[in-house]
Amino acid sequence: MRRLLLLALVGLGAQLVDGSLGMAYGVTSTTLLLAVGTNPAAASATVHLAEIGTTLVSGASHWRFGNVDWKVVAKIGIPGAVGAFAGATFLSSLSTETAAPLMSIILLTLGLYILVRFTAVGLPKENLGKPLRKRFLAPLGVVAGFVDSTGGGGWGPVGTPAILASGRLEPRKTIGSIDTSEFLVAVAASVGFIIGIGSEGVNYAWVAALLIGGIIAAPIAAWLVRHIPPRVLGSAVGGVIILTNTRTLLRSDWIGASDNIRYTVYVVIYVAWAAALAWSFQQYRKHRDEERRIIAEAEAAAV
Repeated sequence: MRRLLLLALVGLGAQLVDGSLGMAYGVTSTTLLLAVGTNPAAASATVHLAEIGTTLVSGASHWRFGNVDWKVVAKIGIPGAVGAFAGATFLSSLSTETAAPLMSIILLTLGLYILVRFTAVGLPKENLGKPLRKRFLAPLGVVAGFVDSTGGGGWGPVGTPAILASGRLEPRKTIGSIDTSEFLVAVAASVGFIIGIGSEGVNYAWVAALLIGGIIAAPIAAWLVRHIPPRVLGSAVGGVIILTNTRTLLRSDWIGASDNIRYTVYVVIYVAWAAALAWSFQQYRKHRDEERRIIAEAEAAAV
């Protein structure tokens, strides 16, 4: 019961982050399942089964708050489903010994990307309003869907920053569209895992716990997306993913690091993470103050 409650809380927290940042539900949840010794394919299958419900509710909530561009959903979601099915089939064919460190490497890479991307750059706003082409969204969807299945998460970490980096779609619609299209990815990945591994290793009580937590958080996150500072949240999520998956890799048979090496690496990560959070918050406050100053000057000039 304690583990189910923990999973529900993780599902709630992960969906709050995912719904307000456009990423990290799958990565966060899969990281936890791997940490308690779940088979990699089963962990990804469990998360994607839960995501069928959470993405449906999240998509509906984002649509209600006007955060969805349906043209983007169609152009990226369908190719994403193809990539997700292929990734699920690929992961299902790997042995646990091979898949566990491989998945941790994928998750660690995504965590590094999230941390660096949001800490150093923030959210670009150039080219806002220009159309997003199918020749850009379709390949992005295939790659993001494949990474999502093989890494237990990645649809948001790959898709959201790529669209934000284009500067053509405002952040809230980027996040809402990615969250909504993820429903197609979750369904396709789940079908792929069911074909590949059946129900072996999938704990449906865990699926339900993650699902309940995610459903509770989805409408809240869709509302928060208008208010929460994504730059700070991105740095926070990236640090959690990096720390957790570094721990998994250092303790794996691939590396087998000693206690002294592990603790030294952990200290370095904590220091870098704290610095990234401080920088992100400082930059957020700086840009917020600049925007307020510009607005105040414009209002004063109009009087």
